[in-house]
Amino acid sequence: MNATPTPPTPRHWLNRTVAGAGLTSALGDFCYETTTVILPGFLAVLGIPAAALGLIEGAADALASFTKMVAGHVADRLGHRKALVVAGYALTPAGQALIALAAGWPLLLAGRLLSWFGKGLRGPLRDAIVVQAVSETTRGRAFGFHRAADTLGAVAGPLLGVALLGWARGLNGVDAAWPFRLVLWLSLVPGVLAALAFLLLVRDPRESPNPALRLMRSLRELPASFKRYLGAVGLFGIGDFSHSLLILAATTLLAPSLGVVRAAQVAGLLYVGRNVVQVLASFPIGALADRIGHRPVLVAGYALGALTAALMALAVLRQVHSVALLAGVFVVAGLYTAVQEALESTVTASMVPAERLSTSYGALGTVNGVAKFVSSAAVGLAWSLHSPAAGFALAAGLMLAGTLAMLRAR
Repeated sequence: MNATPTPPTPRHWLNRTVAGAGLTSALGDFCYETTTVILPGFLAVLGIPAAALGLIEGAADALASFTKMVAGHVADRLGHRKALVVAGYALTPAGQALIALAAGWPLLLAGRLLSWFGKGLRGPLRDAIVVQAVSETTRGRAFGFHRAADTLGAVAGPLLGVALLGWARGLNGVDAAWPFRLVLWLSLVPGVLAALAFLLLVRDPRESPNPALRLMRSLRELPASFKRYLGAVGLFGIGDFSHSLLILAATTLLAPSLGVVRAAQVAGLLYVGRNVVQVLASFPIGALADRIGHRPVLVAGYALGALTAALMALAVLRQVHSVALLAGVFVVAGLYTAVQEALESTVTASMVPAERLSTSYGALGTVNGVAKFVSSAAVGLAWSLHSPAAGFALAAGLMLAGTLAMLRAR
């Protein structure tokens, strides 16, 4: 019988597993975010209608959300978390290759589904490995570091994709789609490196096979307090709209003074700034949570989310044209996203037994995925049927309700 591993001491939170998982996430985001930024243009040169992009992305997000639940349960049953995570990272470049070969929407759909299936497979299991690689008092720092590395890849990936596309267009290609295909093939390199980094650097500190586990029974047996916590996460998530709507609102507000093209460029830079804020804030927020408590900081982060939506609703109502004021909204958005992504997982770990950890992370991922899908649809509908201010006001109300529910959840 194997002895129970000794929990790592707080001073060793930045260990091989945490660093390896951070490097892996950064490389993984390099891979698939590069595709995200060039995919609309690739569809355009292939003559595929814009409606197909919405269907492809919606189907991929839905698959990733539900895969998280099943993946977490399978990992708790089999105890082979690391192998499944490596497989999940390997599926991303495999999906990218299918997209690079595509001449129509079926292969594009297959490639995106394969990549996002891998994303859903790896997410909860990777988080379970990271949280058990550090002591309870240093989880905030570990997840803050990991999310900062992840977001760094999300910032650099689109920038690299745009730069590579500009370079590829200067080469002699066989058709208009050739530059896009070249960038997609090049994006396989960081994707393969991500899988290798996790395989070689990360150690799964605890494997707890339990073949008797059943999914529905495992979900029913999760603590009642955790179910209330998931309810608060889901309620907040229903208001947690896609930040592409922030970009659209900023573009609309700035267009009268800057022109549509210039306004779109500035709004895009504001979003990049939001991501930079998230990178810079993730680790300090995690360290603060380790000192004063993870749940209070998460509640404060949720409150900042409601403030973001309220500020943008007010900006639309007052027709704010100031880049500086709009930048303030994007900064607040970056802060609350840093809190949300770093601490939802650490609070989860404090509420569930170790043998249900992967299943719990799967449930958290599924709740977040479904809520975000509903949110973007609901806020977008309110925007279209009434006004942008109504959409953001609805989001602010739902996020505030989620904040209050989180405050009451014990």
